[in-house]
Amino acid sequence: MPEQPYEPERAIAGTGMGGQMDLGASEAVTLEKPPGPDGAAPEDKPRSLWSDAWHDLRRNPVFLVSALVILFLVVISLWPSLIASGSPLKCDLAKAQEGSQPGHPFGFDGQGCDVYTRTVYGARTSVAVGVLATLGVALLGSVFGGLAGYFGGAGDAVLSRITDVFFAIPVVLGGLVLLSVITSNTVWPVIGFIVLLGWPQISRIARGSVITAKQNDYVQAARALGASHTRLLLRHIAPNAIAPVIVVATIALGTYISLEATLSFLGVGLKPPSVSWGIDISAASPYIRNAPHALLWPSGALAITVLAFIMLGDAVRDALDPKLR
Repeated sequence: MPEQPYEPERAIAGTGMGGQMDLGASEAVTLEKPPGPDGAAPEDKPRSLWSDAWHDLRRNPVFLVSALVILFLVVISLWPSLIASGSPLKCDLAKAQEGSQPGHPFGFDGQGCDVYTRTVYGARTSVAVGVLATLGVALLGSVFGGLAGYFGGAGDAVLSRITDVFFAIPVVLGGLVLLSVITSNTVWPVIGFIVLLGWPQISRIARGSVITAKQNDYVQAARALGASHTRLLLRHIAPNAIAPVIVVATIALGTYISLEATLSFLGVGLKPPSVSWGIDISAASPYIRNAPHALLWPSGALAITVLAFIMLGDAVRDALDPKLR
C-alpha cells in the first residue's frame, strides 16, 4: 500500500478519544482582533496628534457651525457681488434713514446708502485685516519666540524685556497715537499696527512651547546623532511646538477684527470712502433713535464674525490640548 504524503494542514488538527486523528478540525484557525469600544473595526496604526485632532473636530458641532460661518464670510469677501448687486458707494440723500424696502432689505443709512450692500462689502475689509494681521503676527512672533526659546542666553533675555515694553502699551491708545499721523485709506497701516503690537503675545507662547519641546528625548537623541540646529528646529521641534501658536492665533483673529472696527470707529483706522463695519457703526451712531437699523446690521455682522472665530479657536484648542480630552 503506497505511503500517503504528509499534509501539514491535517497535522495541526486535534486528536480525538483513543488517539484517533480528528480530520474534521483540519481547517486553519484565524484569530481576529476584538472590535473597538464603539463597535468599529480596530485600527492597526495609531493616529498622530493632527489626525486625532481632525477626528475630534469633525464631530464637534461648535467647530462645524463656526467653520460654516467663516466659510460664508470668506466667500462673500472674495465675491461680494454674488449676494449684493449694487455699489456700496452709491447713495441717495432722498432715501436717508428710510427703512426696509423691496430690493433693500436692511434699509438706508443717514447718507442714503444701502445698508445691506455696505454690510456685505464691509466683510471684505474685516476678513482681510484679520487674516493678514494674524499671519504677520504668527510668523513674526513664532520666529522671534522660537529662536529665543531654542538658543536662550542673552537673546532670550533681551526679547523678554522687549515684550514687556510692548505689553505695557495700551492697544487703543497706541493706535490713536500711531495711526492719527497716517493719511492712507488702505488697510496696510492698520495691519502693520496690529502686527507691531500683537507679535509679543505669540512670541511668548512660541518661546515657552519650544523650551518644552526641546527637552524631549527625541530631540536629545537627534542632537546626539549630529543633527544641525536648522534640522532640529524645522524637523523635530517646530511640528511639535506649533499647536499652541495655532490656537492662540485663531482666537486672536477675531480680536483683531474687533480692533480694526474699534480704530475705524474712532476715526484713526480706515477712513471714508473705504467700506468698513467700524465706519458704518460710527456714522450710524448719531441716528440711533431715528434709524436704529443702520446701526443694528453692521454691529450684528461684526459680532457674529468675531464670535465665529472665537468659537473656532476654542474648538481647535479643545482638540489639540491632550489635557482636555
